[in-house]
Amino acid sequence: MVGCAPRPSDNSATVAVAANFKPTLGKLILTFEAETDFQVDMVAGSTGKLYAQITHGAPYDIFLAADQWRPERLIVEDHAVAGTQKTYALGRLVLWSRSDLQIGLEDLELPKVQRIAIANPNLAPYGTAARQVLQRTNVLDVVSDKLVFGENVGQAFAFVSTSNAQVGFVAEAQIRLLPKTQSGQMVRLDPALHDPIAQDAVLLRRGSDNPAAEAFMTFLHSPKAQDIIARHGYDLP
Repeated sequence: MVGCAPRPSDNSATVAVAANFKPTLGKLILTFEAETDFQVDMVAGSTGKLYAQITHGAPYDIFLAADQWRPERLIVEDHAVAGTQKTYALGRLVLWSRSDLQIGLEDLELPKVQRIAIANPNLAPYGTAARQVLQRTNVLDVVSDKLVFGENVGQAFAFVSTSNAQVGFVAEAQIRLLPKTQSGQMVRLDPALHDPIAQDAVLLRRGSDNPAAEAFMTFLHSPKAQDIIARHGYDLP
């Protein structure tokens, strides 16, 4: 069952998930629960914030990060189980506008673009990637006053969807969920402009003896789960 409150039971597990992957995880949970006797809850947020919560004892069994570094750190710090870290998806960064007016990287300096939404680069890997794109195209200094920061890529998406920003750097998976009447304009960015957004999963110490957590980790890397992930706008590792 998709929810927020953890259950202290071997038949359930709680997954901490990066905000960009929350809708896809919801689909995965529905499939997993339909095929097993286990239940899964999820808590979504920025990768950095979830990492901090885990290090302070948050009751999560699995961490689906939007990067590789924080799962690695959790293993080093003995908050996660060595040998369980694995890439489950490769994120796609896009530039998105709700309007019908096409907006590309070359237009960000223009007066028609007053606010550009990105996730906080210090907390969210999609924000780090967005900053790298701006740096590598030599426009970061020019548009820095236009940037508005969300805690995670979900908030960056919300800025654009509520017209508080004309354009934003978001995950393609977020746009895939929109009806065509609301999809606006999306520009796929050259992956060479930013480091790969490799999203890793890791089994946390709390879930090491939890059959539900172990079963979900196995399911996450199964062909059926990978097919769902690919259909929701991610590349596969």
